Amino acid sequence: MSAPEQREAAAIREEWLGSTLSTMPADRPAKEAAISELYHLIGLAPPRFHWVPSPLAALETVPPGLRPSEAARHMSEWPLPPRLSALMRELCLELDIRVRWEPMDRLIRREVVGPLARSTQDSLLVPVRAVHDSRERRMNGWYGVQCVSWIAHYDALRRAAGVVFATERVRRLDLWAAAARSGGWWWPREGVCVISERPVALHTEVWSDDGEVRLHCADGPAVRYADGWDVYAWHGTQVPPWVITSPDVQRIAQEANVEVRRCAIERIGWSSYIEQAGLRLVAAAPDPGNPGSELRLYDMRKETKVLLAVNGSVERDGHRRRYGLTVPGFLNDPLDAAGWTYGLSAEQYSLLVRRT
Repeated sequence: MSAPEQREAAAIREEWLGSTLSTMPADRPAKEAAISELYHLIGLAPPRFHWVPSPLAALETVPPGLRPSEAARHMSEWPLPPRLSALMRELCLELDIRVRWEPMDRLIRREVVGPLARSTQDSLLVPVRAVHDSRERRMNGWYGVQCVSWIAHYDALRRAAGVVFATERVRRLDLWAAAARSGGWWWPREGVCVISERPVALHTEVWSDDGEVRLHCADGPAVRYADGWDVYAWHGTQVPPWVITSPDVQRIAQEANVEVRRCAIERIGWSSYIEQAGLRLVAAAPDPGNPGSELRLYDMRKETKVLLAVNGSVERDGHRRRYGLTVPGFLNDPLDAAGWTYGLSAEQYSLLVRRT
């Protein structure tokens, strides 16, 4: 891919990412029109539309005329999501025939499709997972159908690689694109389709060179919907609100989830946490894998120690992150502890040219 082609692919990726992360009110007429046409393609009349303010409301409310057992929470029993998913897969197979030997296809998958798919997983799907049982595989697959990454794939091939698709296939692709661009998640069944509005606030951070984003907000909810439902996240990890609003050493000590504990400690800052928790310094040593920095080993809890180190690479904001790694309690030498995290001995770790 030439530099101009790579820039165009990146611009297409950013355009679709902006649509995915939009907090603007849904374009209800456009959303309903596109979904109605998709219903038509599987031989059904347009449904009536039941709009809700959030995915939580979609899963917990029952549209008028339906029984509680027909709510979106029981969507694994609905027949329409598999039929629409099959419609999407059929379209992809038809489009793939045209791009099978397209030299830019692999690069567009890398530059556009992958980052968009991962960004959706790490942003908009996080709040859905917060209220949805992940064991409902069919429902999870339906969210994948609504992910813009597959649509952006063919859009990028048209725009960046100049691939020409048949008119009817373009029409069907454009229906999926319009449905994706014009509003939030939707849950289809015969006669009625539930659609969620977009969030009113969505905070992310860029965390890779290809523009990939994940949920993060250091001073409030990372996602908030109009009905007040919100989700807190720290560098892509969903956390309880207290981790962001009021972290303290007592709550951290009582928290069973190791990832939540880690996020809460990072929210306080490892140095502050060590001081507030009164952790005893076991030993310190220069870090041979990161010249100019020091490894510090502390007692943390029963049979556990924490190794405080400085990241070998510079963060996107220009700083080197200080972080802690839990290690077995039998380790008493910082070099042994650092080597253990890499599966190395202290001697082997000491020979590292530079840690990243």
